[in-house]
Amino acid sequence: MKTGFSLAAICLSSLVATGVLAAVSAEEASRLGKELTPVGAEMAGNADGSIPPWDPKGIPVPSNFEAGSDNYVNPFADEKPLYTIDQGNWKKYAEFLTVGTQALFEKYGADGFKIHVYPTHRGAIRPDWYYANSQKNATGATLVEDGQKIEGNLPGVPFPIPQTGLEVLWNHMIRYQEDSKLNYDVYYVASNGNPVLATRGSSAQIFPMFKDPDAPVGDKVWGKLRINYDEPARRAGEILLVHEPAADYTKGKGRKAWQYLVGQRRVRLAPAVSFDTPNPGVAGTSTYDDAYVYNGSPERFTWTLVGKKEMILPASNYDMIFQDKVEDLLGEKFLNPDKIRWEKRRVWVVDSNLKEGNRHIYSRRTFYIDEDSWTAISSEAYDGRGDLWRVQYAYVVNLYDRTTDFSLAYGSYDITQDVYNLSGKPIPGTYTNNVELPDTYFSSKGMARGGVR
Repeated sequence: MKTGFSLAAICLSSLVATGVLAAVSAEEASRLGKELTPVGAEMAGNADGSIPPWDPKGIPVPSNFEAGSDNYVNPFADEKPLYTIDQGNWKKYAEFLTVGTQALFEKYGADGFKIHVYPTHRGAIRPDWYYANSQKNATGATLVEDGQKIEGNLPGVPFPIPQTGLEVLWNHMIRYQEDSKLNYDVYYVASNGNPVLATRGSSAQIFPMFKDPDAPVGDKVWGKLRINYDEPARRAGEILLVHEPAADYTKGKGRKAWQYLVGQRRVRLAPAVSFDTPNPGVAGTSTYDDAYVYNGSPERFTWTLVGKKEMILPASNYDMIFQDKVEDLLGEKFLNPDKIRWEKRRVWVVDSNLKEGNRHIYSRRTFYIDEDSWTAISSEAYDGRGDLWRVQYAYVVNLYDRTTDFSLAYGSYDITQDVYNLSGKPIPGTYTNNVELPDTYFSSKGMARGGVR
């Protein structure tokens, strides 16, 4: 056993040293659609039944949902919590709580921080062509250029049977999404407990990577994001545009970003919209690469696959995302616990450490990535001394009338400054799926035409 492990380690080290990470064998890939779902999650539930088997039919459409509407109602409105975790019993459940969640109990348990745990639902489904491409990617896609580029992948999960932490991260970075737009308010809550409006604006996203399922990804763009800012007054009229690559972060091939600034009345490139630059959209209480728990080039960190764990995390928060007003969610120290639904999920755990000679305000980050959707649901970020600094959660729901989910809302807790924020939650009634916007809307020229003068 010891010899076999050493040989495997030598082989993996050799692949990393040459800058190539190999795909899995055809035999291993044949597990997809059998004991593994078509995107690589475990088909079966867990031993005690607290995590059910994957349901290939998806989440049932509730009877009070109006067909064609984007006003998503809670399909589990009649469910009650199975149990509540609070200051008095959280250590009993510690093995299922992330390091960040445990830290929140340590810090805020006496102030009423708690978790309501509901039945788990596994209904993440994707188009059939996406399943077929993911099967092909299992044996055809490889990481090259020190993990900065994927070769041989089709629009699908690039690494449905991941062998490394970086492969898991890539699965999150180019996860399946459908075009949408929304209006939103971003608040942060200061250490005095007062909520402060950081941003009011509208965003629209399209995902060119998935428009032609039969074509290799190559130099495609994964997503295009445009944000128009309305408030605060000093930022009213600004526009941010980001083009995110689908497979290549090598030099000259990574993210492209532009900003329209009202004072300058022109569009300019914005290379600082990346990595650890403080994000003005959340008043600097998170970084640009904290958005969606993680985004952007992985080049500054080393990535280690810890494994898969059963963890209690936010899930199926339909009321919170689509029905509640953001102002009603904001408590003095944390989001209103009675508004947040938690479930036991199986997640991939990926740890990362800042590479020697690279700069970032975080020295280490740990991510928890959902096995069914490949969406990062939570993370912890550590400061230069190695102390826990920020804890993040994404609030993800499956859109039961579509083959996608909503994963744009996320919150960040700064446990050193007693500050937290909530971003990306739609203003009720403003979320629109399957939008049709001209490609010029997502161009620098389109920004210039739409800018305030």
